[in-house]
Amino acid sequence: MKTWLYFLAVSLCMMLLPGRLTAQAHWITSNEPGVDDPNTWIAFRKDVVLDRKVSSAPTQIAVDSKYWLWVNGEPVVFEGGLKRGPNPQDTYYDEVDLAPYLRKGTNRIALLLWYFGKEGYSHKSSGKAGMIFRMKAGKAEVVSDASWLSRKHPAYGTAGKPLPNFRLPESSIRFLADKDLPGWQTAATEQLQDFASSRELGVWGDAPWNRLVRRPIPFWKDFGVKEVTFERKVTEREVVYTAPLPYNMQMTPVIEVEDSKGGTTLAIETDHLRGGKSISVRAEYVTAPGRRAYESLGWMNGEQLIIRHDKAADVRIHRIAYRETGYDAEPEGTFTCDNDFYMRFWRKGLRTLYVNMRDTYFDCPDRERAQWWGDVVTLMGESFYTYSTSAHALMRKAIHELVDWQKEDGVLFAPIPAGNYSDELPAQMLTSVGYYGFWNYYMNTGDEETLAYVYPRVRKYLSLWQLDDTGLTVYRAGGWSWGDWGRNIDMRLLLAGWHYMALKAAALMADRLALPEEAAAYRATMERIRSAYDRCWNGYAYRHPQYHKETDDRVQALAVLSGIAGADKYGRISEVLRSQEHASPYMEKYVAEALFRMGQGAYALQRAEKRFSNMVNDDRYTTLFEDWKVGGAGGGSTNHAWSGGVLTVIAQYLCGIEPLTPGYGCFRIAPDPASFRQAAITVPTVAGTIGSEFVKGEDSFTLRVTVPARTKAIVCLPREVDGPVLVNGKKPSRAQLDVEEAYRIEGKVCLKLPAGTYTIVGEGK
Repeated sequence: MKTWLYFLAVSLCMMLLPGRLTAQAHWITSNEPGVDDPNTWIAFRKDVVLDRKVSSAPTQIAVDSKYWLWVNGEPVVFEGGLKRGPNPQDTYYDEVDLAPYLRKGTNRIALLLWYFGKEGYSHKSSGKAGMIFRMKAGKAEVVSDASWLSRKHPAYGTAGKPLPNFRLPESSIRFLADKDLPGWQTAATEQLQDFASSRELGVWGDAPWNRLVRRPIPFWKDFGVKEVTFERKVTEREVVYTAPLPYNMQMTPVIEVEDSKGGTTLAIETDHLRGGKSISVRAEYVTAPGRRAYESLGWMNGEQLIIRHDKAADVRIHRIAYRETGYDAEPEGTFTCDNDFYMRFWRKGLRTLYVNMRDTYFDCPDRERAQWWGDVVTLMGESFYTYSTSAHALMRKAIHELVDWQKEDGVLFAPIPAGNYSDELPAQMLTSVGYYGFWNYYMNTGDEETLAYVYPRVRKYLSLWQLDDTGLTVYRAGGWSWGDWGRNIDMRLLLAGWHYMALKAAALMADRLALPEEAAAYRATMERIRSAYDRCWNGYAYRHPQYHKETDDRVQALAVLSGIAGADKYGRISEVLRSQEHASPYMEKYVAEALFRMGQGAYALQRAEKRFSNMVNDDRYTTLFEDWKVGGAGGGSTNHAWSGGVLTVIAQYLCGIEPLTPGYGCFRIAPDPASFRQAAITVPTVAGTIGSEFVKGEDSFTLRVTVPARTKAIVCLPREVDGPVLVNGKKPSRAQLDVEEAYRIEGKVCLKLPAGTYTIVGEGK
């Protein structure tokens, strides 16, 4: 009886859902052979007659793999769909309101499907090209079924060599202009020659696409088509057109070309065709007689757009343009300072971060487009201080994907989603679930729902990690025992440091979820690791007894950041970090942070400037590199956002802004000017925009802060301030001086300030 009542209640709820359809939507494809071949493009058409203009038309669309949508000839969605999948089985769907594009009478809906048909480091292919569509427009219901007309688009094919490397599911697109279907989006159905009824493959929820998960991130931001100047150069064999772009971006090339005869192949690529040492995507356009315009829909990235054709061809390119697209987030965080190097570092870091955001956060936009989670942790940290809070949805998606791809035995791995990769990188996985990963996301967003969702998966993964007889973390090779690029990696202590911070995060999660026994168990394991780690101190540095190479600067940094190293060891560790430089750009962020923690902020910035100067000062690139030089470790891509990790250090330590409670209800502003005389920052948070600006004079320190509504700030002035302090021209009130002990920093003047704007002036050295 209870079961029957349950299903009745569920059915009634489903019937009451707004916009619910009674018609059944089907997955459909073209009836032609070869529709499931890699790099297949299918054109779909459906005419819909409405008896009135509607105010709402909620529409759900799912595809494998990408689509472009027009209604009455007007472009509605430019590259819809997300790479599969939310987990190894399922598929994302989009939702869009088509009411603004619909009219009374006949409406022509056109959809162009791009089926990758290949696995990749960022996509799990279903194995079948397909599309499903359902729309509720007033009383009308429109669903995909056999009545939709479709055909393989004959102009699309696969470009020749060099082919994209195996990590990319996208193929390079070849377009035959003489096979185009001009006007197919708006032509009357009787004019759609060679279109035929579609083939039904299944209904919503059927295999191989399975459960459909609503798109958790916005549609791409379209910056519009922009003209670019170009140079034409004739070589011995070919004509080369070079069009410099304003910066490294995700873009689709647009050309207008005239050919007297047709049949000329234009090779379209960027200067980032070789993403490091691997081939990225390119395109080809084969001309038809006359003058035509074309936009290649597979996005590329680079600093320059390059087009080539045979010297003998009677071809003229009249126009080169580009359409920049990207994740729908704004660079709302701002930073200025009196240091030219760090201004340039900030700008390049911001550009590198943005060019690595789309379906997922990824390591680079050319070689892989893959969601490696060591990179994601760094990119999330940067995003919190620089981009609008709409970026949080991309983080939440990344977190859900990581835990939803967890293997049955508890192993986590990345990159995901992936069709041809499944190896665990133990150090990266510990970083992901740990203090800088999941916990940092929670502190910045206050998203307790996600915290509760991931915690059981974190607990399961951490159960795989054991301690040896000494109390130190057992070495776990995983699929790839990667700790960092570069040499002199003390892997046992590196893993132990990340393990310790993963346990710390798990204990804090358990506290938050009211699981005191589990929190206590994590902390007991942490204490065993701390004791064992401390026994690896030789009086000068931390070194595992079985490690015999040069002292690892990364390990010393993690000892400080984890709290394993006490202040009594800071002097010696600082000396090590002044002599040992083994960290790659990925780990250098943690070294800089550790130096600030130890009161060595001036040297932290000096060391970072020395190490990053090669890439910051290279005017050929608007982005930061994967390694210290072009062509370095890992393939040497020149657009790797993990190199922007020092952006976080600038915001969190130089400017001193960090949340003290989840979601920035209470936060700290504790600037450490280091060698700077002036710096100003704004930080977009879920609680509002925080502003802070300091000016360091000869014998005074001025700090101007903006505290958003319904928040409070704990302001801690630098230690140099040892004289009288004024807040908005007055002595601090008793309430302003009443700072909770947990939020105080020893030796500093600390103030508690409610929402408002303040000018704080302190006298000092």
